[in-house]
Amino acid sequence: MKIENKENLVILADEYTNPKEFASFLEYQIPKKFKGQNVVLNLLNYKDMDLETLLLYLKVSNIHRKTKHSFVIVNQSVPIDDIPMEMVVVPTLQEAEDVVEMEDIERDLGF
Repeated sequence: MKIENKENLVILADEYTNPKEFASFLEYQIPKKFKGQNVVLNLLNYKDMDLETLLLYLKVSNIHRKTKHSFVIVNQSVPIDDIPMEMVVVPTLQEAEDVVEMEDIERDLGF
């Protein structure tokens, strides 16, 4: 797993080509190693990802977001209209960083 630390977030990316195994791996890693951090999950290298595969990340997303921290997935393969409302998926890393910043402001304001 590639890890890039930024000021208010960490960007995680899979070094391999199996999104199902990566989702399973993250379910154990994120609550332990990235607790208390905003997480951006870079899945841009999965160009053929379908909705079923993307939904494998829903559990870890929900668990992490309950801790009042952002969990944003970056992927362009799944049409935005197909993505469930409880998942935050954006097409670029810059948009992911913007979402994290906006969610931090909302949390600071008590939303």
